[in-house]
Amino acid sequence: MFRPLELFIGTRYIRAKRRNHFISFISIVSMLGLIIGITALITVISVMNGFAAELQSRILGAVSQATITGVAQSMPNWQKALAIAEQDSHVKGAAPYVEREAFLRGNAASQGAIIRGILPDQEPKVADFGSKMIAGRLDSLAPGSWGIVLGRDLALQLGVNVGDKIIVYAPVISATPIGAVPRLRRFTVTGIFEIGMQEYDSGLAIINMQDAEKLYQMSGPSGIRLKLDDLFVANKVSATLANRLGDAYLVRGWMQQHANFFKAIAMEKIVMFIILSLIVAVAAFNLVSSLVMLVTDKQSDIAILRTLGATPRSIMGVFMIQGMMIGVMGIVIGVVCGVALALNVPNIVDGIQNLTGYQFLPESVYYINNVPSKLEWSNVGWIAGMALVFSLLATIYPAWRASRTQPAEALRYE
Repeated sequence: MFRPLELFIGTRYIRAKRRNHFISFISIVSMLGLIIGITALITVISVMNGFAAELQSRILGAVSQATITGVAQSMPNWQKALAIAEQDSHVKGAAPYVEREAFLRGNAASQGAIIRGILPDQEPKVADFGSKMIAGRLDSLAPGSWGIVLGRDLALQLGVNVGDKIIVYAPVISATPIGAVPRLRRFTVTGIFEIGMQEYDSGLAIINMQDAEKLYQMSGPSGIRLKLDDLFVANKVSATLANRLGDAYLVRGWMQQHANFFKAIAMEKIVMFIILSLIVAVAAFNLVSSLVMLVTDKQSDIAILRTLGATPRSIMGVFMIQGMMIGVMGIVIGVVCGVALALNVPNIVDGIQNLTGYQFLPESVYYINNVPSKLEWSNVGWIAGMALVFSLLATIYPAWRASRTQPAEALRYE
C-alpha cells in the first residue's frame, strides 16, 4: 500500500466493480455531461472567435487602424503630421486620404456614397484594397484620369461595370451664369472591389486623391490613415500622437470608430459563455448525486475505516479524490474533443455541405459564407479551470456527509 492513504482508497473505489450498477451509470452520465458540455463550450467560443476575427479583418481592410484628421475639412501642414506619425515605433505605414460624401448617377439608378481619395502607390501601406479587387486594378487611378473604383454592391445598384461612365455630384456649390449649382464630374469606372462588408461594398467609391481635392476644392487631404504593428495598441498610439500633434489635429483608433460593434460582439461572447457554462455546471453537479449514492452504499466500509483509526478528514479526502478523478477524466476528454472539433470545424461543415448539398451560410445571403474557427488556448484554460472548480465544489457535500458517518450506527445492522 502506498501513501497517501486517501489516494489509494479513492483509486481503488474507482477501479472496483460496484454492487449497485446504478451508481456506476450515474457516474458515467456525469462524466459524459462534462465531456459534452466542455466540447460544446470550446467549439462555440472558437467559432465566435473566428467570426469576430473575420469581421475584424474585413473592417480593417477598409478602415485604417488609426486616423489623423484636421479640425477643419482639410489638414493644415499634413506633411509634418505624416512625418511625426511615421516616427512612432508602432506605426508601420501612413498614407493621406480625402473622404467626403457624394451622389452618384449610373446607368440604372442613382445612389449616395462616400468618396475616398487615395494615392494608389501609398494605399498598400495602410489597407489591402488591391487584394480585394474583383475587376480592374487599383493602380489605374492615376492623377487627372478621373477614374473611379466602386464597391461590388454599389456598382450593381448603379448598373455599371468596368469601362462605364458615371456622374459624381459633390456637395460643393459653384457659381455659374444660371445660378449656384453643385459641382459635378464625369468619372470612368476602372475597377470593382469586394470587402465582404455591406457598409463598404454598397457605399464606398475610391478615386485618386488629387482628383478628389479638385472635385471638392480642397487644399489638402482630409486626414492620414495609419497601420500599426499591433491592433490593440491603437488607443495608446492615438493618445501619444494627439499629445505630439497638438489641438489642431484629431487622432482616433479603430476601436473608437467601431466601439459599439465590437462591444456587441464581446457581449454576445460573454453571454454565450455564461449560458454554456451552466451546462458544464449541471454536468459537474451530477457528481453530487452519484457520490451521495456511493457514500450510502459504502456506509459499512466507512465505518470499518473509522474503527481502524481513519480520521473524518481522511474519509472526506477519499470521496473528494474519487469525485475529482471522475471530474478530471471528463474534463481531459472534453478538452481533447473540444480542441479537435474546434480545429476542424470548417472542414467538418464543408463535408456536411458537400454530403447533403445544403449551404449553412448561402453566399447570396451572407457576406461570410463559411464557418470560421479560431482556437485560443487561453479560452481552453479558462473553460478547463472553471469545470475543475465546479467538480471540486460538487464533491464537498457528499465527502463531508461521509466524514460524519458514525461507526456504531453504520454497523448496527451488519
